[in-house]
Amino acid sequence: MKDENVQMKPIWYFVGLILMSMGAVVLLAGLNRLFPLSIHPDVWWGAIMIFAGGVFFFFNRKPVSE
Repeated sequence: MKDENVQMKPIWYFVGLILMSMGAVVLLAGLNRLFPLSIHPDVWWGAIMIFAGGVFFFFNRKPVSE
């Protein structure tokens, strides 16, 4: 028997969560090594990953019905 009220989150919702989590780890690791001041790619990539994950998360947060 199939339940008609089953609603699932799209895969991009979870991709967004993973990207934000990994981006936060990369960003924090980069901030830890920020001194002496110079350009650190891990700070930039962490911020970019958090932003991209937030976009995926925000636009795919509504459940999709089957």
